Amino acid sequence: MALLENFSSGLFIIQTLIFLILLFVLHKYAWKPILDAVNEREISIVDSLNQAKLARKEVENLTAENENIIRAAKVERDAILKEARDIKDRIVGEAKDVAKAEGDKMIEHARQSIQSEKLAAMADIRKQIGSLSVNIAESILKQKLDNSDAQNTLVEDYLNKSNLN
Repeated sequence: MALLENFSSGLFIIQTLIFLILLFVLHKYAWKPILDAVNEREISIVDSLNQAKLARKEVENLTAENENIIRAAKVERDAILKEARDIKDRIVGEAKDVAKAEGDKMIEHARQSIQSEKLAAMADIRKQIGSLSVNIAESILKQKLDNSDAQNTLVEDYLNKSNLN
């Protein structure tokens, strides 16, 4: 109650007027910049959230793209490895074929060499046998044909045999 007793209307009006001036000054110079700063902050927060959403979507897209690239790289790697295995198998097969052909040539050459050496040895043996046969026959004939009767008998037998053929 003491407050109502000391109430002065002039003081109330002056205080109200000062309060309104203060509100006007605050509104003109302080509230508007503060509200503008708050609005700008709100806009920047919304923009940051939108950018974060876009960045998240971009990361998801990049992750999916990376997975596709990795899958494609694995497929390409498998294809390259298969091709390399095929090339290796083909080269090994060709090398085996070349080695077999070369081995067959060497074997055939060895057979021909053995055959020619065999024929040469047979010819040499025949020659030696012929020479030995002639020498033996000559020795035998010398011993048998020491007399002329034996020579005449041998010539007649030979002529009889040659007439029969």
